[in-house]
Amino acid sequence: MTESDAQTDRGRILIVEDDRPQAEAMAEALQRVGHTCVVVTDPRRAIASLDADDFDLVVTDLVMQHLDGMEVLRHAKRIDPAAEVLMVTGHGTIETAVQAIRQGASDYITKPLNIGELRDRVAKALEHRRLLRRTEQLSAQLDERFGFEGIVGHSAGMQRVIQTCRQVAPTDATVLIEGESGTGKELVAKALHNNSRRKGKNFVALNCAALSEGILESELFGHEKGAFTGAVMRRKGRFEHADGGTLFLDEVGDMPPSTQIKLLRVLEDGEIVRVGSNEPRKVDVRLLSATNQDLDELVKRGKFREDLYFRLRVVRVALPALRQRREDIPLLTEHYLRRIAREHGKNIKGITPEAQRALAAYDWPGNIRELINTLETMILLAPHETLQVEDIPPEIHPSGQETEANGFTPGMSLADAERIVIARTLEMTGGNRQQAARMLGIGERTLYRKIKDYGLK
Repeated sequence: MTESDAQTDRGRILIVEDDRPQAEAMAEALQRVGHTCVVVTDPRRAIASLDADDFDLVVTDLVMQHLDGMEVLRHAKRIDPAAEVLMVTGHGTIETAVQAIRQGASDYITKPLNIGELRDRVAKALEHRRLLRRTEQLSAQLDERFGFEGIVGHSAGMQRVIQTCRQVAPTDATVLIEGESGTGKELVAKALHNNSRRKGKNFVALNCAALSEGILESELFGHEKGAFTGAVMRRKGRFEHADGGTLFLDEVGDMPPSTQIKLLRVLEDGEIVRVGSNEPRKVDVRLLSATNQDLDELVKRGKFREDLYFRLRVVRVALPALRQRREDIPLLTEHYLRRIAREHGKNIKGITPEAQRALAAYDWPGNIRELINTLETMILLAPHETLQVEDIPPEIHPSGQETEANGFTPGMSLADAERIVIARTLEMTGGNRQQAARMLGIGERTLYRKIKDYGLK
């Protein structure tokens, strides 16, 4: 990077160095290219400076009297986890500098200092901070317009979900999140936790379908030493680990009846009993649960306790399948495309309209999870900066796909074409006739008559 390039990203920099001539030399070198520098030659004052002021970058010597650079790094990170810290070190402490990078330092530079290298490292750190801030701003703007804590969507169904989440997040109400696999149920649970008074405490997740009855109870409530074969020591369960925070139970519909009874008691009494113990323990936990099953139907069949069901669904959040919110697919694609490209260090600038339309036409049986996996594959394998139709995996968009693959063929009757359009629209809306009629531009009674005429469900 040239000196003129380094001037493009000017910042406010704290220099911590107990060698005054060295500190002043660094400050002068950086001020000459437009940066503002605050110099601290007594390292003990660095902590007060960080507490009292905002800096874009901290440049600190690693080895100093009274206070070392690692403590400056730790304090900067406590104030701002995204803080940029550049370590200055002698050749004898490079190993320690590498350790500092593992603990969050941006980079290190060795003595004797090269002014050009110092300016380049500073410019690189400031550019990284600028990009992080830009990403945060875009994410905040996206949330403000279309989402809530990473839940993205401008369809009517998702806007109802987002509005419900905004209202219920600050409370301690139990929430039942319903939806097919891959619709983002855990994302909703985390968003509710992160916007509650419990956000500084643990968010603990447990999949009830993945464990046998005995293991599930031990995972939930903990166990005492010797409670069962293999219990060689006392162990806290998920409820105790989540004390003060949030416990998220995924696939709660698969919970065995005996465990359902014990969970109901916890919700009623606020106490758990470890397996192998008779001593109750108080817990303060907000419970969120999720299922891809129809709990109403499970209750009717006697597979799920009605009293527990009512306890779990004080508030109900129903996530629509992706095929029922196709208008959100372009927004989701842009949202995840940026994130995935950044995670993999790929320079992907966007996606063509043709590729977007192809993605929106697919039914996505795996929902958002499948969309994310597809985008990741496309981004990793794409030979160009803009994703195109040919980058879409063949199982999503078969090459050479003809119109007849969508159910239409040239020369078919208008009645047959209308039947297909109505069937697809009903599928897209999850059988919601009012919404389907609105999308088709016809009255509900007309739609009802056509459904009967065509023998549609």
